[in-house]
Amino acid sequence: MFAATFSPPRAMHSLANAYQQIGLETATANATPHKLIELLFDGFSGAVARARGALLARQVEAKGRAIGHAARIVEEGLKAGLNLKDGGRIAADLNELYAYIGARLTYANLHNDIDALDECARLMEPVRSAWAEIGPRVAARAQ
Repeated sequence: MFAATFSPPRAMHSLANAYQQIGLETATANATPHKLIELLFDGFSGAVARARGALLARQVEAKGRAIGHAARIVEEGLKAGLNLKDGGRIAADLNELYAYIGARLTYANLHNDIDALDECARLMEPVRSAWAEIGPRVAARAQ
């Protein structure tokens, strides 16, 4: 009786992923470089939250995927986007912070350490907040 309206969990997960991918493509299509970095921070926070939930639920595979996603955002997005040549002390400090966060994410994954995940979120939040705060000024200068 309910078979026509019920989607198995795997199908629902696939639909959610497709919806999320479309949303991400829409958000990035016309985004400024500043907005793209903001999206990386948002993605990092979401991945750490998913990892935390999966760790608490003892879902090892989901935890590993989420931590891997967070680590890729840090390494391939945030850290790779730094201009270490011209960025001065701020870029150097961010490079060190991102390296530390990457190491702590690896530790959290290997040791199922929720405190290490929470530390990563706490360390990234001030950077994320500062980036969001300067967004309107960057947009005003671009006009």
